[in-house]
Amino acid sequence: MKGADCVAECLIREGVDVVFAYPGGASLELHQAFTKTDKFRVILPRHEQGGGFAANAYARVSGKAGVCMATSGPGATNLVSAIADAYMDSIPLIAITGQVFSKYIGKSAFQETDFYGLTLPIVKHSFLVMDVHDLPRIFREAFHIATTGRPGPVVIDIPKDVQQAKFTPVWPAAMQLPAYRPEKHATDEQLATVLQLLVESKKPLLYIGGGVIAAEASADLRAFAEHNQIPVTTTLMGVGAFPETHPLSLRWFGMHGTVAGNFAADQCDLLICIGARFDDRVTGDTKAFAHRARIVHIDTDASEHNKNKRVLLPIISDAKFALARLNALQAARQSAAPDTTEWRAQCAAWKQEYPFSYEQSPHILPQEAIRTLYELTKGEAIVVTGVGQHQMWAAQFYDFAEPRRYISSLGLGAMGFGYPAALGAKVARPDKQVVDIDGDGSFTMNIQELATAAIEKIGAKAMILNNQHLGMVVQWEDRFYNGVRGNTILGDKANIGGPENLDGLYPDFVKIAEGFGVKGRRVVKKSELRAAIQEMLDHDGPFVLDVVVPYTEHVLPMIPAGKTVKDMIIK
Repeated sequence: MKGADCVAECLIREGVDVVFAYPGGASLELHQAFTKTDKFRVILPRHEQGGGFAANAYARVSGKAGVCMATSGPGATNLVSAIADAYMDSIPLIAITGQVFSKYIGKSAFQETDFYGLTLPIVKHSFLVMDVHDLPRIFREAFHIATTGRPGPVVIDIPKDVQQAKFTPVWPAAMQLPAYRPEKHATDEQLATVLQLLVESKKPLLYIGGGVIAAEASADLRAFAEHNQIPVTTTLMGVGAFPETHPLSLRWFGMHGTVAGNFAADQCDLLICIGARFDDRVTGDTKAFAHRARIVHIDTDASEHNKNKRVLLPIISDAKFALARLNALQAARQSAAPDTTEWRAQCAAWKQEYPFSYEQSPHILPQEAIRTLYELTKGEAIVVTGVGQHQMWAAQFYDFAEPRRYISSLGLGAMGFGYPAALGAKVARPDKQVVDIDGDGSFTMNIQELATAAIEKIGAKAMILNNQHLGMVVQWEDRFYNGVRGNTILGDKANIGGPENLDGLYPDFVKIAEGFGVKGRRVVKKSELRAAIQEMLDHDGPFVLDVVVPYTEHVLPMIPAGKTVKDMIIK
């Protein structure tokens, strides 16, 4: 068979059911090979970045590796943001790229880029396939590397002559990567130390990240938290790992997280961090973060230990193994649980005193729109977001009781992520309601994916919180730059649109949606909000709901970058 046909067979053998792929000269052979099989679906995005973000979200929702593909040169470079996003958030992604003929590599051929070298800092591993006989082995290794240990993106760059070469493939009988040992398990002695620290503590806190979700360890986490009655707070990547409606949940913490979560991290005497990396948006000033606590850090990636925060007990381990073994050890030894009665009462008081809230307004507020969506979907939708204020409000005002329901670009913070990611999420879970909560700025960056939704019949919804501004940057301008606007107005500066000036709204998202064959509606009046959201949810197919909101709202609470809990802005 041809090398290109071998690639198709490799994908089939890995259980791939969808590839998001945009063709070009250097990947033409691959697309031709894909037409010969019905074992997986090929979805044509309208931009390679859109395809990359869709594959990324498919992976986040399904737990399987997402697959995207592009041609050489500009096609490949358009995947860079999606690859970087997968790297930052530890998402299993396979990025296949066509490359110029082998004999032209390094000679500045048409549409040539050194994609292998270009992506080295943002991948878990890269392959440049120079021998067609290596394809079966490389694809097997790529999927194994992407999905095991700490997940991440893998690039497979394939020159066109390798795609065209004919050969008889030999399928690897076993995985042979002796230098790669992704399975990391805590010892019983280490976990016994954790349990001893727990017994000695009065104010323990669980700090949970995306590693718990990646390891499918949510049930183990809940059992451990409930048995020991430990309050739980998460990162944004960890949202849903522990039910946010649970009495022990302090929801998520950090820059725009709950006051209760931030206060608890500041006051705790034992912090057990599992599957998180002490990111700056969580810690603020790392020296002051959890400064009263003895810290345990359980993570499968040893490079994260003591990188951002010095800890007492670093443990290299898969999160599921560590939590399951902690539960087993406690049960076998009948270990005493700590008395957290007073601590839980304090945390509950903070939750009661400082809930996420907003002032009433004659206009639709973004927070109100999100809460209404939550009520109408009964908290059961998969919520995807772009990047900006709406991203934070979505996490604040939509309660997540299960993992893989809040899908967002968090480490990289890539605007334009929202709608293409919603397409990937909907393809992964066609049985679920999928809603992209987006901003007018972020949505516009990949608005062309409305065509993908229409043509491919992917019923992902978009609820745009349209304030005519780059809201989060405007908030920083208001707080730290005396309100000076530095290119943050998206509408017509001479006639800024909004709830009080509809003539100045720009662009007309409803007309744009209709131009792509997607149903749209604009809502301005509070009295019409609930019905408009219900119409969006009831519509059988993609839908754009343009919700006009004021630009004066700020996301609060807020701990300014690099500051501490003492600097938190609550009102």
